[in-house]
Order: sequence, then C-alpha cells, then structure tokens
Amino acid sequence: MDAPDIALGGSALVGVRMMDFARRYWPLVLFLVSAACVLVGVALELLGVTPTANAFLVFSNILVLSCLVIEIVGKLRQGEFGLDLIAALAMAAALWFGQYLAGAIVSVMYAGGHFLEFYAHRRAESGMTDLLSRVPRSALRITGEEFAEVPIDAIVSGDRLLIRRGDVVPVDGQVESATALVDQSALTGEPLPVRIMQGEAVASGATNAGEAFDMVASRAAKDSTYAHILRLVEKAKASKAPIYRVADRMGLWFLGLTLVVAAVAVAGSGDSARVLAVLVVATPCPLILAVPVALVAGISKAARRGILVKGAGVLEALSKVDVVVFDKTGTLTVGAPGVAEVLGTQHPDELLRLAGSAELASAHSLGRAIVSEAQRRGLALSKPEQAAEVPGEGVEALVDGRKVLVGGPAFVRSRGVEPDLSATGVSASAFVCADGRLVGAIRFEDRLRPEAAHTLEGLRALGVRRTVLASGDRLEVAKAIGDYLQFDAVEADLSAADKVDIVRRESERGHVMMVGDGVNDAPALAAASVGLAVARGNLAAAAEAADVVLLQNDVGGVAEGLRIARRAKSIALQSVGVGIGLSSIAMIVAGAGFLPPVQGALIQEAIDVAVVLNALRALS
Repeated sequence: MDAPDIALGGSALVGVRMMDFARRYWPLVLFLVSAACVLVGVALELLGVTPTANAFLVFSNILVLSCLVIEIVGKLRQGEFGLDLIAALAMAAALWFGQYLAGAIVSVMYAGGHFLEFYAHRRAESGMTDLLSRVPRSALRITGEEFAEVPIDAIVSGDRLLIRRGDVVPVDGQVESATALVDQSALTGEPLPVRIMQGEAVASGATNAGEAFDMVASRAAKDSTYAHILRLVEKAKASKAPIYRVADRMGLWFLGLTLVVAAVAVAGSGDSARVLAVLVVATPCPLILAVPVALVAGISKAARRGILVKGAGVLEALSKVDVVVFDKTGTLTVGAPGVAEVLGTQHPDELLRLAGSAELASAHSLGRAIVSEAQRRGLALSKPEQAAEVPGEGVEALVDGRKVLVGGPAFVRSRGVEPDLSATGVSASAFVCADGRLVGAIRFEDRLRPEAAHTLEGLRALGVRRTVLASGDRLEVAKAIGDYLQFDAVEADLSAADKVDIVRRESERGHVMMVGDGVNDAPALAAASVGLAVARGNLAAAAEAADVVLLQNDVGGVAEGLRIARRAKSIALQSVGVGIGLSSIAMIVAGAGFLPPVQGALIQEAIDVAVVLNALRALS
C-alpha cells in the first residue's frame, strides 16, 4: 500500500469513528449544536444583526424539528404513540408565528431533555454497564510448557489457564493452584475478596485480587456464569415495563388537555399567538423522561446490590408483590448438613474431637460438617493414621492411638459394634465408636440461614400480606421452621407439580413471588408473577428459571429487591405526577396571557431538570 492509500484509509477511519460517535451520542451532539445556534443568534440580535440572528434561530428550530419528526414517525411505525408531538407542534407554531427565539428555546429544551435522559440513563445503567465493560476478550492458555494468548471463544472444557493478577476469570472452572484470592463484587456485590482453595469452583467474571493462579476450565465461555449474567443484563436494558403504557395513556390525555386549553385561550382572548405560549409549556418531557429513568435506576441499584432483575417489566411486577411463597431447602436453609447435637457417654467436645480427627480423611458432606463444627468450637484435631473410608458409609482411623469409627448403623455393625439407639437417644445420626465400643452419636440438620428471620420481618414491614412455606420435606420438619418464622401457611411433602398448584392457588389472593433455588423449583418459579432464585451453586440454571436472581447466596436480597422495586415505581409515578401538574399550571397561566412563550420555555426546562433529578433518586 502506498502513502496516499494509507492517508485515505486513515481519513476514512477517522470519518467512520466520528459517525459512530455522532450515532451513539446524538442527543449530546444535537443539544450542543442547537444551544450554539441559540447563543450565536442571541448575540447577533444584541449586536443588531437581526436577519443573521434569525437565520441561526430558525436553523436550530428546523434541525431539531426534523429529528423530532423522524423519531415520531419511527415510533408510530412501531405502534407507539409519539409523546413528542406537542414539542413538534410548539416548534412548528413558533415558525408559523415568527417567534423564532421562542421556537429556538423549545428546540434547545427538547434537545436538552433528551440529553438529560441520555445522561440519566448512562448514570442509572452504570451498575449494569460495569458488568458489560469487564468482559474478557482473551485468556492465557497453558499447553505443556508453552503459554498462548487465545480468544475466550476458543477455550473448551479441560483447558488449563493462567489467571494473572488483575485478570477477569474468563470461564467457569476449578482452581488448580494451592489457593486463589478473587474479587467477586461484580457478580455478588460482596465487597471483600474471597479465598478459594485448590479444587474448588471459581466463577467467570470474578477478578484475580492476588497472585497469579492456574485453573482448569469446566465450561466454554458461552455457557459460563458471566455470559448468562451479561445476556440477562442486555435483556434488562432493552425491556419496557407496563408502566410505560400508563405514561402513554397519560400522554394522550395530556395532549387533549393541551389542545383544549389552547382553544379556550384563543377563543377567550382572540389572540391566536397564545396557542404558542400554551404549547411551549406543555411539552411533556416529564412523561418522556421520568418513567424510564426511574426504572432503569432501580434496576441498576439492584444490580449493585447483587440482585439481577431481568427488566423494567419485572421490576414493576416485583413492586406489586403481596404474597411470597418460599421453598425451604437451599432457600431458607443453607442446603447443607450441619451438626445439631452431640450425644454420648463422653464429653461432647472430646467426642466431636475424635470424630472430627477421623473425618479429616473423608470428603463426605457429613464428614466435612463434623470437621467444620469441631473447628468452629476451637478443638485441636489430630492427624488420622491408617485411615480407611467406605464411600457413603463411614470412616475408620487411628486418632491419638485410639481406633475410631464414624458412620451409619450398618457401617459400625459391620465392624462388630452394635449401635444402641436407646443409649444415644437418636435414630438418624453418625455413630462414633472408640476402641470397639459405642461412645456416642452426632445428629445433623439443615440449618436455617441466619438472615431468614430478618428477611421475613422485612417483607411484612414492606406490606407483604401473606407468606407461605412450600417444602418437599417432611411435615414435621417444615412445620417446625414455619412456626419459628411465623409463616401464614405451611405445605409439605410437595412435588414440583404440587408447588406449581400452590403458586396458582395463591395467585387468587394477589401478586405472587416464588422464591427458590432455581433448579428443582423451576416450574413454580415460571408459574409465579415473579420468580426469584437464590443462586446456590448452579447459577446458570437459576438465571434461566427465574425473573430475578440473587447473585449472592443470601436470602436477605428478597426483601431488599422488593424495597428497591417499590421505591423506583413510586419515584417514577411521583415524578410524572409532579411534572404534569406543574406543566398543567403553567399552561393555564400561559393561556391566561401571563406567561409569554420565551419565559414559558425556560420554566418548562426547569421542570424537566427537576423531574430527571427526582427520578435519579431511585439510585440512592
């Protein structure tokens, strides 16, 4: 390629980039151009160059009016009513009556309103945009002793990757190094880095906050956690809530009111120019701006709290919820066994220390629960020797010279020890034997989440009228939890189909939100007005099943999400009501002849700014 071709290519590239900038930021460009024309026009008018001043003012008016007409036609083709019609009528009337300055101010007002909406959306979407901006494009793949930078689309399950300090984890996988320190705040809202040990899962979208570590991919990028979240974010940004249609209907009503006020003003005064004064202050920017800004702000705020709402329509539906149905296991409980009671002939701590030491050799969930409880109590565990495990049944080992068995009845019986249930007082437990005799038993239970009670209290404080526990567990277990948390109704021994029936039955009482783990509760989540999944392990399945996903494994987000949704909708309606109310008062004053077009345009601009700022309160 010769020098002229290179120069031409560079100019073309610059031109393309400028056009792309103008396309993406056209509200800012339109506002700056129209404002510059008005400023130049006013300056020339003060200098006495009236014809040139009018040319600048007319250009501003025609430029914005042309863009506005194109936008109105586009909306009408999509079956949407153009609320901007009043602004178009105001600018056209200004040109007709020769009120070029008033028309130019309206054009700046309209362009400024759309710029305010553009700015407000950018700020309100920042919580979601932060997720989108962090998408990794490539990863460092390890093949033998070689390292190669590859696109993340080329990564497949089983690939070994090096995640450097500051890198975003590109795909789901397991940590291969001894340990990894990752920042999961973009996924869960948790502000502190989390330590992940070798063999444990690490989710895509987390950031390496420590030293470089190796990982093995378990999924392709398109199937990973982060990709699912990004698809939900894009869907949320493109959604439109039913409340928008309320604004459309109000826009039709407001247009009718405007025309009536203008007609009465002209008929009562005989001054046709008052039509312009009324149209100028009637530009319905509060309706255009308030609803989308407030709802998008609410979605963004929820995202920052680790609550992913699939769209503005979901946010509005969430704001109406007055009946909440909860799954139990993995939703109100931690979904994993914990030590509930230690019984036997020895001191509970000594019995637990023996069992915990032996279970260090086991990877079973009950064994991990015993070790975790022993460590929680600060017990000094000993290294097990000659350990042997029968998977799913029990473990035996030498602990401080004593032969220790920990397992179920069949396991200890096979080792020559008869489990005496009357001696332990429990029938479902892990039995502990030392030196050939039964010394005690450990009873397990799926513990309630520590935030469960506070969550139920928060929902009642927000006006939820009815709460229902729908569990697949035994009635006595579900009833105990239901009574403790003061549920209005408890249903137990349920299948997935039974939960759907309960959701449908409760729908007769009001708007129902189903809260579950997003996997076995998927049918009920889909049947409810709002399905909310508490992400626990399989986030991808939860995201597909529910309308709202709590990215943190914390059920407290249920009440927080409801509070954010109700506040965002309240602010949206409040902004519309106040904005339209002030505009209506201004119309009456203008129709009476006390508000000239120029002053009216400035007042309307102040109303628009106030409406946008109020709508942005949904972020706080």
